[in-house]
Amino acid sequence: MREATEKINRELKNSSVFLGLFIVTVFAGGTVGVAARAADQEMEKLASEIRWYVIGEAAKPSREKPPRQIAKGLYLTASSANNPKKLAEIIDLLNRTELNTVVIDIKDYTGNVLFDSQITLVKDLNLKKNAFTDLAATIQKLHDNNIYVIARQTVFQDPILAGQKPEWAIKSKRGGLWHDHKGLAWVDPTKKEVWKYNAALAKEAADFGFDEINFDYVRFPSDGNMNDVVYEIKDKKRYEVMGEFFRFLSKALDKKPVWISLDMFGFAMERTGENDMNIGQRLVDALDVVDYISPMMYPSHYPSGHLGLANPAAFPGLVIENGMIQGGPFFADARAEVRPWIQAFNIGAVYDAAKIRAQIDAVEKYPNAGWLLWNAANRYSDAGLFPDERLAGPEEMPIIARPTTTSG
Repeated sequence: MREATEKINRELKNSSVFLGLFIVTVFAGGTVGVAARAADQEMEKLASEIRWYVIGEAAKPSREKPPRQIAKGLYLTASSANNPKKLAEIIDLLNRTELNTVVIDIKDYTGNVLFDSQITLVKDLNLKKNAFTDLAATIQKLHDNNIYVIARQTVFQDPILAGQKPEWAIKSKRGGLWHDHKGLAWVDPTKKEVWKYNAALAKEAADFGFDEINFDYVRFPSDGNMNDVVYEIKDKKRYEVMGEFFRFLSKALDKKPVWISLDMFGFAMERTGENDMNIGQRLVDALDVVDYISPMMYPSHYPSGHLGLANPAAFPGLVIENGMIQGGPFFADARAEVRPWIQAFNIGAVYDAAKIRAQIDAVEKYPNAGWLLWNAANRYSDAGLFPDERLAGPEEMPIIARPTTTSG
């Protein structure tokens, strides 16, 4: 194995190296791929093991952190990203419009690790459900189209890890694991073992070539029988636990060529002081620790009566503008930049081009503020989006005639 590694080091400037039954490819972005020359399940398994040995032996060339990005993006499941037809449609959409970023699941609400992780804990506890044929090649294809690629990793909502490691899980006062209103178990945000596990996954994902790691569910749970919850929080406040976790992530990833972002509740933009919404989320604890903060500002998720509106979803511009007015000033002179998740699905109202554009316009009043479209089913169109500036004439307007194909 070491002889193979040395050969890769010698010939690293070549795009591909043939090693007997395997093909080793060094992509322009600095990632390494290893494939079997013949279609065979056992050979493909060995190819994967060789690839990880190569990475572990530092045969992979160094990769610089990409420039900061004003991201205008959309969310994809791992399944969508791995589907050649779907990915081609998404790349075409990005090439035609102002969109420049995709966010791809690497660990979702199930807790399953969706890429070919070689972490011992993942393998020993069977936490992996690899959804990618070749993740490095998928990322490279997006990079070849000048697309910024973010890995989305859920953290404390992790039912599979909670089930396999109950000593790391949130407990019920009645005994056993606590479950939220969807029946999902969570791991305890106070457990340093959980912190280390997620940091290890993020580091591993960075080696595939992602530009940024986005951490979701970085909070204590909010839905379910909260009177039944047992935390091992001792005398700390929840926001103190989360602030410590954010600092841990920043330090753990400081040598990796990736940016760090966090998802928060939309109301984080409107809360001050010690108000952490009982989930441990405050802007102030993350502003100078991570690079981007993405409040989930979906208008349909604000309660009736918010801003005096019976149905906030029907007034997306007002809802987003209010949140940005209240929260935007906190980002002045901070390390983090604001990049809200915005609504591209039909809950509370039909989210046509005008409603999507109203959200974008409210965000873009603030310098360096990006935005991300969320549609869980990954149904996107160019409705409400400006054409790519490289294609647009001076008088181009956003596309508002075509209704969006999103659904709730």
